[in-house]
Amino acid sequence: MKIAALAGGVGGARFLRGLRDALDADPDLADSELTIIANTGDDISLFGLRICPDVDTLLYTLGGGGDEEQGWGRADETHVVQGELAAYGVQPQWFGLGDKDFGTHIARTLWLRQGASASAVTARLAQRWGLPDKRITLLPMTDVPVETHVVVDRGEGPVAIHFQEWWVADRAATPAERFVVAGLDTAAPAPGVLDAIRGADLIVLPPSNPVVSIGIILGLPGIRDALRGSPARVVGVSPLIGGRPVRGHADACLSAIGVEARAMAVAGLYADFLDAWLVDPADAPGESTASGAPRRAGGPVVQASAGPLLMTDRARAAELARQTLDLGLTLT
Repeated sequence: MKIAALAGGVGGARFLRGLRDALDADPDLADSELTIIANTGDDISLFGLRICPDVDTLLYTLGGGGDEEQGWGRADETHVVQGELAAYGVQPQWFGLGDKDFGTHIARTLWLRQGASASAVTARLAQRWGLPDKRITLLPMTDVPVETHVVVDRGEGPVAIHFQEWWVADRAATPAERFVVAGLDTAAPAPGVLDAIRGADLIVLPPSNPVVSIGIILGLPGIRDALRGSPARVVGVSPLIGGRPVRGHADACLSAIGVEARAMAVAGLYADFLDAWLVDPADAPGESTASGAPRRAGGPVVQASAGPLLMTDRARAAELARQTLDLGLTLT
């Protein structure tokens, strides 16, 4: 089976690692191929280096080198280099980079400056983490640099700041008026992205941020059309539990685009192509089942998960991914 997934960082990475574990545990699905289309709207240049947070979180988590407690960055990290930068007064200091992490960004920036595309660079980084050998292909959504900015008002009128400053330094405390993604409208999907969507047997939307992760990928010209035209089943997993994100600030992002922080409201963002939607039991709209349900007729099939949507550990993530697979496979 060929599976395509649109994903952001921490939640997407943990779910997709669970999906790989679930596939490996099923003899009938163990030879499945998984292509991950990663959000690059979070990308930022700092200290002269190109940083791709979502791509790197996917690499580290799937490759076994990530920090399990915080969900991003490298395990057993040190911060000597950033400490030296701080001693020299180099700003900003709100975006923490570890020494091992610096290695990734230096390699990426070097290869980009030598003329390699973002796709080629990501493939080289993925080899370091053994992803091709694990039947996983990781693709950036585009080779064109795009960056998400947030328009906020800090008392002196609207101003646009980089998404990472709003997310990390501000912790989304200042209400976002809107999001502006520089370069997105003229960008094209990276090589292999549309083929992965069109050739998939199943398309999965992990519990990633629906506005600034999956939403940015969907804003890339050609992506929504490919999803609408794909014969594959499209199954999504709600990023909310009881109207609240498990981590991060998805509710603040939804508020900025005028969407309620409800599981079914998030599903509405994908209504033109979504076939099935897995939600937390607290968010299930009455009894629902995927058995014998039609595709894309009258809205997606909605099914409550067997237990909370929390990925408390790797085994629980695999269980959640297995439920997602089962939901997709039951659709006609």
